[in-house]
Amino acid sequence: MNTTLHDAFNHRRGRAPTGNLELYAWLFMRISGVVLLGLAVFHLLYMHLAIGVDNIDFDLIALRWENPLWRIFDFFLLLFALSHGMTGLRTVIDDYIHSPRWLTVTKAAALIVYIFFLGIGSYIIFTFAPPTPPMMP
Repeated sequence: MNTTLHDAFNHRRGRAPTGNLELYAWLFMRISGVVLLGLAVFHLLYMHLAIGVDNIDFDLIALRWENPLWRIFDFFLLLFALSHGMTGLRTVIDDYIHSPRWLTVTKAAALIVYIFFLGIGSYIIFTFAPPTPPMMP
């Protein structure tokens, strides 16, 4: 990494970095924040202004998810939002838990929660199939 990035990282507030993971997590927070800003603002503008809150229902989402690009967009929104939030939680855990044992336990619990929610969200996004309407006799 270049020296400017290292200088910015070393002059931040908080505990001293313990390795490259901290540097990459710090950098990820900045990049994912910018990406999330674009994804979330587009999502809010499209869903609330272009479609309208009163028009959002199951049928609209089922119709929207027929296009794989919308599923990919929603997956990246989930991925970046959840990863950004969990990286922030990991930073808070580092700041407030000082016992090495509890630090390991809480970080492992946060990782399990992250994997669980990312797995459930991904499963729903990529395996969703709208129910077929019943046949009329």
